[in-house]
Amino acid sequence: MAIHKLNLEDFLEDVDYILIAIHSRLEDYRLAYYLNKNLNLSLTRSAQDVDYEYFSAAYSIFEWKDEINLITYNLVSNICKREEDSLQSSGSLFANEEKIIKSYNLIPELKNVDYLMKITKEDLQISEQLIVNKIQEIPQVITTYTVNVDQIKSKDNLIFN
Repeated sequence: MAIHKLNLEDFLEDVDYILIAIHSRLEDYRLAYYLNKNLNLSLTRSAQDVDYEYFSAAYSIFEWKDEINLITYNLVSNICKREEDSLQSSGSLFANEEKIIKSYNLIPELKNVDYLMKITKEDLQISEQLIVNKIQEIPQVITTYTVNVDQIKSKDNLIFN
């Protein structure tokens, strides 16, 4: 009997999406509104956030599937801020517990990026620069640019479905 081995690396090398980094202090729903307006999209909030148990963090995600052009647009927050108990002890039995705010990143290599826009299409005949320019037209967006996905080590975090 022949043994067939599949190498996982063969499947991971094909990148069939564009990743755009967005720097903006807007709330996620406001950014989704402006993206819908400027790019003619219909992003809606997903029922469940992207949740990673080992990070204890949840990231908001908006999605729109363009059935005509067979393109899926995802807008996901890259930063999750959580209030946690401080690990410092004051030595007192009745001391108030201090709370600290900790930040977690969906893609740790992109710590300064606020949001990521993932555009998935089979043949990727999309003008990346046109999309970047339209996002840059939003007054509250500080900057935006495409990210080379091959240089990201934690690209598994971008698998949403």
